[in-house]
Amino acid sequence: MRRIGFIGGGRVVRIMLQAMQNEKMNVERIVVSDPDRKNLEKLVRVFADLKVTAGSNLEAAAQEVVFLALHPPMMKEVLAEIAAAVQRAQAVVSLAPVFKAEKIAALLNDYKKIARMIPNAATLMNRGYNPVWLSRHIGQSGKSSLMNFFKALGDCPEVDEDKLEAYAILTAMGPTYLWPQLQELHQLSLEFGLTEEETRAGMKAMVSNTVELLYDSGLSYEEVVDLIPVKPLGESEAEIRALYSSKLCGLYNKLTGKEICRSCASPQSAKSHINR
Repeated sequence: MRRIGFIGGGRVVRIMLQAMQNEKMNVERIVVSDPDRKNLEKLVRVFADLKVTAGSNLEAAAQEVVFLALHPPMMKEVLAEIAAAVQRAQAVVSLAPVFKAEKIAALLNDYKKIARMIPNAATLMNRGYNPVWLSRHIGQSGKSSLMNFFKALGDCPEVDEDKLEAYAILTAMGPTYLWPQLQELHQLSLEFGLTEEETRAGMKAMVSNTVELLYDSGLSYEEVVDLIPVKPLGESEAEIRALYSSKLCGLYNKLTGKEICRSCASPQSAKSHINR
C-alpha cells in the first residue's frame, strides 16, 4: 500500500497516523482532507515523516486506499462528491458505524471494494483492538494487502459486518466508561499516601490481573466476585449496572435502528437485567 487517502482529519486519523509513524511505515504519499485548515496544517507538521499532505476530498479519494473518517451525518454528501474519484481505488475503508457497506456502495455508484473498521484508541500505541469486515469484492490480493497494513494498528480480527456496531460500543467507546473511574482511583491513591510511581504500578497490575482473573481463571463470575469479601461500592452496583444498560442499550438501538435492548430502556427495567 503506497498511496493512502484520509477523508476527514479528526481524532481517529491522528491515532492511525501515530501508529503508522511509530512503525516507521514506508509510504509514498498520504493525502488528508478536512474542512479545518488549521487541523490539516497540524497533521502535516506532526506527521512530516509520513509525507502527509493536505488536499481536497477528491485528491484524497484518488489514492490507492481511501479511508472514510467521517461522522455518519456527513457520509451521504461526501460519498456523492467522491463517487467518481474512488472507482480506481483498491479499497475504500469506512471507519464509521451506522453506514452499512451496501449503502456506501450505492452512494459510490455501485463501487463494491469496501471494508469497514471500528478503530480503538489504543491503536495510538500500536495496541488497538480494531474489528474489521472486508467485502469479498476486494479479492484475496487486496485483502492480504489491507490486513498486512492493519497489523501496524494492533489486533484487527475479521468479524461479521452486523456485529460492528456492537464492537463500536464495546471496544471503541468502552475505554470512556472506565477512564473516569480509573482516574478517580488514581487520585485517591495519591491522597492515601502512595507515590505516583507506586500508584501507576499498582493500577496497571490491578487492571490487567482483574481482566485475566475474570476471563482466564476458569471460575464463574460469581466465584470470582466472591474472592473479595469487602465491596465498598457494592450498594451502588445496581445503580451502576442500570446506568450501563439504559445508556448503552439506547445507543445500540440508535446505531442499528433495532430495538433488541428494549428491556433496558429504563433504570427500573435495567435492574431486572442484573441477575439474569
